[in-house]
Amino acid sequence: MPAKTKYELKPGPATRESFGKALVELGSANPDVVVLDADLSKSTYTAEFGKKFPDRFFECGIAEANMVAIGSGLAASGKIPFASSFSVFAVNKGFEQLRVTAAFPNVNLKIVGTHSGISIGEDGPSQMSIEDLSLACSLAGFVVISPADDVSMRKLVHAAAEHVGPLFIRAGRAKCPVIYGSDQNFEIGKAIELVEGSDVTLIATGLLVAESIRASETLEGEGISARVLDFHTIKPLDRDAIAKAAKETGAIVVAEEHLIDCGLGVRVAQVVAETNPAIMEFIGLHNTYAESGSPDELLDKYGFRAANVAEAARKAVARKKK
Repeated sequence: MPAKTKYELKPGPATRESFGKALVELGSANPDVVVLDADLSKSTYTAEFGKKFPDRFFECGIAEANMVAIGSGLAASGKIPFASSFSVFAVNKGFEQLRVTAAFPNVNLKIVGTHSGISIGEDGPSQMSIEDLSLACSLAGFVVISPADDVSMRKLVHAAAEHVGPLFIRAGRAKCPVIYGSDQNFEIGKAIELVEGSDVTLIATGLLVAESIRASETLEGEGISARVLDFHTIKPLDRDAIAKAAKETGAIVVAEEHLIDCGLGVRVAQVVAETNPAIMEFIGLHNTYAESGSPDELLDKYGFRAANVAEAARKAVARKKK
């Protein structure tokens, strides 16, 4: 079904806000859910959980490595811990502990990184996590999730609590359009086809899902049929959806708010190479850090808009015809 008749893309909250609301829902339903934060609870939206369940909230201070290790200990004792900070701090500072205390013993720890990507804005490159998906995927046994909107975040946080094993969720600072209705089901490891298409497939995650829907509308007006897939799960990948898209459309564009050297795109390319080789183009950061600026300015400058996705799709279709 064409995007313009199905998706209104109305303004919605940031996925970090949706994460905070889902935590409170989980806390009310399951006394084993506990939350840890690293002196950023107002920004990560874990503060409300702390107010409602103070005996299950652990403020770890500016010490993400310690937070990860404490969370792993709580997981080993039978709790379901959600440990949260900015992605750049939770993953980069806590990486050794994520590897040794969570991944290696395969404990049931949930790490949630907020303020991911360049859309954090004016805080600048020191706080922009553009490597987090890659680092999280490199941890053996970890599941890696990157929701696109309010509905997907809230439902996938609940799915994360039910999943047994270490898991990373990527959340953003910027408000994002609402894509899904409340009746949409989400399964870890299963992509969702948002728009049908036969000429090219747009595979996207996070903020780039809405931009890809908009791009498909533009392309439809040009006579190009663009399939749109939301890869809310980066690991494990939905290999069947990738192989099917490569075979049926012969051209794929991967769009992500991440370094293209090591994110979703390279993981999709591996599956394409192993199943049905196809033309590919990539939207993401090209071997560079961004700078300080408003989220809109940065997304415009570094090419994370629907127009950029549409142009990449045109290139892919043109290459396919050669």
